[in-house]
Amino acid sequence: MSRSRPTARAARASNPRGTTAIWVRDRLDGLWRAEDFVAWYPQDGRRGLSPAQLATVCVLQFLHGLSDRQAAEAVRCRIDFKYALGLELDDPGFHQSVLSDFLDRLAQGDRADVLLDLMLERLRTAGLVKERGRQRTDSTHVLATARELTRLELVTEAVRAAMEELARNVPEMRDGLAPARIRIESPCETGARWVSRGNTRWTGYLTHITETCDETGINVITDVATVASAADSTALPGIHARLRHRRLLPAQHLADGGYTPVALLDAAPRPSH
Repeated sequence: MSRSRPTARAARASNPRGTTAIWVRDRLDGLWRAEDFVAWYPQDGRRGLSPAQLATVCVLQFLHGLSDRQAAEAVRCRIDFKYALGLELDDPGFHQSVLSDFLDRLAQGDRADVLLDLMLERLRTAGLVKERGRQRTDSTHVLATARELTRLELVTEAVRAAMEELARNVPEMRDGLAPARIRIESPCETGARWVSRGNTRWTGYLTHITETCDETGINVITDVATVASAADSTALPGIHARLRHRRLLPAQHLADGGYTPVALLDAAPRPSH
C-alpha cells in the first residue's frame, strides 16, 4: 500500500495522540500484503479493490464495532482510516456490499487461519507477541443457522435424515436420546449442539478465543477455534498444538476450571527445579 503524505499530515494534525488505525500503519506498515491474496481472485478481468486493504478494514470494523455500512462510511470520511489503508484524502472508498463479498471469500477453506498466521508472524517479528509469555482462553457462543425444532419435528426430520443415510449404506444408527454433546439438534446442521451456560441457552457452537495478557504490552488474539459445543476441556490440546505450530506457546496459560480436568492437569508439564 502506498503512503500518501497529505493524508499522513492530515491524520497526525487531526489526531495528535494517534488512533488504533494510525498505530497499525505506523508500527506494522499494514497487516497483510497483496501477494497474500493471490489465490482468492481470478487473474483476468478488471482490477478490483486491494484485498489487503479490505482485510485491514475488517479488523478496524471489529475493533470499533461497526456495521458494514458504518465501516464503508468510515473509509470515506475518517482520515485515520484513510491513513491506515494508504489512501489519498479524496479517495471515494467503496460500497458496503464489497465487505460482504470479501467475508464470503474469507469463509472458504482455511483462509481465515492463514491470515491469522500471517498477522501473528508479522506481530511476532515486530516484537508485539512472543513465545513463553502469558495467555488466556475463554469461549463464547455462536448461533446455528438452523431454526430450533419441536421434539416432534426433530423426530420426523431425524427419521427422514436417517433413511437418507441408510440409503447411502451407513452401517448403523443410534436409538433413544443421545447426550447433548453428540445429540443432533437439526438434520440440516448436524454439527450444532444444544448448550446451557448458567442462564444462557443456545443451539450452535462455541468459539474459543486465546489472547496474550502480559502485564506489559498489548493484548493480541493468538488463536480462534469455533467447534461443536463439546466440553471446554477438549479444546486445550488443539489450542496448544496450533500455538506450538505458530511458535507462540505460552509459559503460563490462564483458563477457567472448565478447561482443566484432573486428567489434563496430571499430564501437564511441570517446571524443572
